[in-house]
Amino acid sequence: MRDGGDEVVMYWRPMCTFCMKLRVSLLFTGLRYRKVNIWKDPDAAAFVRSVANGFETVPTVTVAGRPMVNPSRRELLDAVRTYAPQRLKE
Repeated sequence: MRDGGDEVVMYWRPMCTFCMKLRVSLLFTGLRYRKVNIWKDPDAAAFVRSVANGFETVPTVTVAGRPMVNPSRRELLDAVRTYAPQRLKE
């Protein structure tokens, strides 16, 4: 389950403090992304396991199809600026 084009997708699950921390840290960045709950989407959970050494480590984020497992805010925004800058609102 990879995203297409320049899309930014955050794979998350309820009660994940790391997911909440990343989501809150992105609130005022203007980043446009899609959220996918891996507990409601078995294909998404399988994708996360495929890029996280068999674990359902979240948040996992894809930026223009490039997976990042538990990225920091800075790592994620650097990847977006490089691979999908149009996803950041001016």
